[in-house]
Formats: sequence, C-alpha cells, structure tokens
Amino acid sequence: MTAPRSMSSATLPHAQHPYKVMALYKFAALPDAEALKAPLAEFCCGRGIRGTLILAPEGINGTVAGTPEAIDALADYLFAAGPFGLRLAGAEVKYSFAETAPFLRMKVRLKPEIVTLRAPQVDPNRQAGTYVEPEDWNELIARNDVVLVDTRNDYEVGLGSFRRALDPKTQSFVDFKDYVAKNLDPARDKKVAMFCTGGIRCEKASSYLLSQGFEEVFHLKGGILKYLEVIPPEESRFTGECFVFDERVSVGHGLELGSATLCRACRHPLTEADRRHPDYHDGISCPHCAGDSARHAAAAERQRQMQLAERRGDAHLGDAAAEAAAQARARKQHLAERSRRANKAP
Repeated sequence: MTAPRSMSSATLPHAQHPYKVMALYKFAALPDAEALKAPLAEFCCGRGIRGTLILAPEGINGTVAGTPEAIDALADYLFAAGPFGLRLAGAEVKYSFAETAPFLRMKVRLKPEIVTLRAPQVDPNRQAGTYVEPEDWNELIARNDVVLVDTRNDYEVGLGSFRRALDPKTQSFVDFKDYVAKNLDPARDKKVAMFCTGGIRCEKASSYLLSQGFEEVFHLKGGILKYLEVIPPEESRFTGECFVFDERVSVGHGLELGSATLCRACRHPLTEADRRHPDYHDGISCPHCAGDSARHAAAAERQRQMQLAERRGDAHLGDAAAEAAAQARARKQHLAERSRRANKAP
C-alpha cells in the first residue's frame, strides 16, 4: 500500500520551493484516537513538520508542512506503515509547495469531531451525498434546477466563491443547521450542490441534508482547492481567491499564492480593498474590527514588540521566538546564579 499522491512532485505548482504542504482528511473509525495522539506528535516534531492535525473518534483532519522528505514519510506513516494501519486508506489528500514555512509550530489535537457540527445523527461513513469530480462541476452548477450552497463561513466567502452560490453568512459551521432550517426546503429544493475549501465540511453537510429529507445532494470532491488545482482559469466559474487556514492566507488558480493578508488583531482575511480602507492600520486594526479599542491596544503593543525585536535582530513569533525566550531566561538565570555566588564569596 502506497501513500496517496494528488500529483507527482515534479508537476505540482512551485515544486522547487523547500516546503511541501499536505492537507488531508478522512472520516474513519478511530476509537483509539487518544492513544494515537502522542506518537503522531512525536513523529512530526522529530522531522521538523509543523501545522495542525486533529484526531477524533470519527477520523483525522488537518494541514501540515515540512521538507518533501518529511511529508512523504508522514504520508507513509498515516496511510500505510504506521499505527493507523489501513484505516486512513482513501483519505482526501492535497499537496502544494510554499517558499516559506506556512506554520509556526506543530499541534496534534484531540477533539470530539474533526469538523464540528454537533449533529449526532450525522455519519458520513454511513450516509453522504454524491461526489462530483471537479471536471464535472461546471456542468452541474450551470443547471437551473440545482441550488448551489457555499458551506463555508462568511469571512471565507468574502474572499471568493462560485458565481450564483448562496452564502449562508454563518459564523461557524454549527450555524449551518439553522441556515438549512430557515432557507432550504426538501419539498422545494430537489437538488442541492454544496462546496467548501477541501471537501470535509460537505461530507458532513451532505449527510445532514440527507438526514433532513433532502433527496439529491451533491458535493464537490476535493473542494475548491482541488477545483483550482485542475480546472484551467479560462474554464473556471470560481471568482476571487480561496481562504486557507495557514500563513499563506489565500490561494488562486493553480494554487498560486493569493493577495490576501490577515488582520493581526482580529485574524480576518483582508483584500486589497480592505487594506486601502481608512480603518486599516498594519498589524493593529482593519475595517472588520474597527471600534474594538481593547483589541487594537493589544495589537498595537504586539506590533511594537515585534518592531523592537526586529531592530534587535531577535525572533518574535513561533518556535524561534520560544527558543530565543528560553535562551534569554537561561542567560538571566546564569547571571543571577553567578551574582548569588559572588555575593556569598568571602
């Protein structure tokens, strides 16, 4: 059994970049998720892999990055040779490359769900919608009898979406249930097509709609990311950029790095128009958090500390900052101990 590959390394965009990014998810029975957590974290940290992986009794979800060799080793560990056995076989996996490290540290988290909906009746392993390959997606969503729904949150939709897609304007995925109850009707909406970033939300969303009596439910296999990877820009019905949950912020067609940035105060993705807004102040505030003076004060202080650290040539964020802080504490303790010994000397 070999680990899944979406493309060969030679054909992936920017394959010459030093960091390989792997986004994956799989709904699978993992009753031993708690026991799997520590070995998985140790495996990743020992190879310099950074990012976040979520384990739950229902499966795995996450995005990580590292050297190509480290990510390939992790793929083998997850899908073939490690303690997961073959339970993650057939996982949805997407690879890309980055010029700089897209994550600051490694986290393996244990949660009740790999994507939180809080609908106990939902089980994508038992019941889910019909997969639609990216190559067939345009034809489906062009039909007048198909209701197209974007299952992502409002801040993600704001960066880009498929033309004529409905925006549920949700703050979190849990809100999707209320949106369905108020806006969709199985007696009226006979065919519903849904999409999300990588496909995982739609696995649960489609399962939920089927549990509510909807008859024909479709979802984009591999999500927007797969669509942008394989569909030529001239054939695309996706406009804007796709938000991603790492330091790249957004990607466009061919998984090229997008133009969006993050507000360091509220973590909202920012378009070029947002950055031209009078309420935008780099590292401190943006139009989406204007008026939150407490948050702005904290962000301003963080920005000041970062600028001071940069002038000193010190790190401020991530593992490098933690290491620098530890070294600084060690120096202080050494000096204090030396001072105590000197004061005790006759």
